[in-house]
Amino acid sequence: MIRDGQHVCVLMGGWSEEREVSLNSGKACANALREEGFEVSELDVSRDVAAHLAELKPDVCFNALHGPYGEDGSIQGLLEILKIPYTHSGVMASSIAMNKLMTKKLLKEIGITVANDKVVTRAEAALGHMMEPPYVLKPISDGSSFGIFIVPEEAEAPPGTEILAAGSESDELLLEEFAPGLELTCAVLGSRALDVVEIRPAGSHEFYNYEAKYETGGSEHIIPAQISPNIYQFVQKWTLAAHRALGCRGVSRADFRFDPENERLVFLEVNTQPGMTTTSLVPEMAEKAGWSFNELVRWIVEDASCNRGPQKDR
Repeated sequence: MIRDGQHVCVLMGGWSEEREVSLNSGKACANALREEGFEVSELDVSRDVAAHLAELKPDVCFNALHGPYGEDGSIQGLLEILKIPYTHSGVMASSIAMNKLMTKKLLKEIGITVANDKVVTRAEAALGHMMEPPYVLKPISDGSSFGIFIVPEEAEAPPGTEILAAGSESDELLLEEFAPGLELTCAVLGSRALDVVEIRPAGSHEFYNYEAKYETGGSEHIIPAQISPNIYQFVQKWTLAAHRALGCRGVSRADFRFDPENERLVFLEVNTQPGMTTTSLVPEMAEKAGWSFNELVRWIVEDASCNRGPQKDR
């Protein structure tokens, strides 16, 4: 158990495209932990992170990193080697959840409905329709809606130049049927599914993209979501099932689309390192459940450990 006065190192920043969001998450969590009586160091993570941790000698690391190397099992593996307790999910769950294709394959096996998909190269996706539109093109392993293209039904061709220009570390993309309807999300805190939220992008945002997520006023959050009790319970049930199937720990968040016209609920992805900024969803869900931001951050730290594999309910 992590106790008051112990030294917490908040890992933030890094070098992924989600660096700025991570810095915002990290600073908010660091301030909360100081208010809760912990000794806190803030570490803007670079590739010599192991040397910095050897200097700082923290009792625990709060992982506020987002994107590759921060939530894909890489930093988790390093912390296991260094035997420093850390927050959120472990190596295996982080690695699988970051890979949208592997996550969908695993969850489909336990009866969760996922969107039809196929893997294509960036060049193939830019050349012509590889699926009847509307469809979505997204990186297989990335977060915060970076590099996503929605190709509408009326499109004669995909936005080839933009797709090629948005190259990332991988040449492969996930081509996925477009699931119409409401954008829904739900989080797990420990072993409990929180309230379901409907996300409505505001202004010119066509979906819950990076700007809609992190700009003030970029989206409207309806909590609890105004959907039927049956679908509400399914979202919570599938969120908790995904958390357990992947072996997640601490906090995770699952995203869905729900088409009221056809009563079709479709799983999209699991986020093992949800944002902790002023516009983030998990702190809002936790507040609805009676947790202040400081209490949430404190609980996440107290839950920290090494050997963060799958865990049975306590």
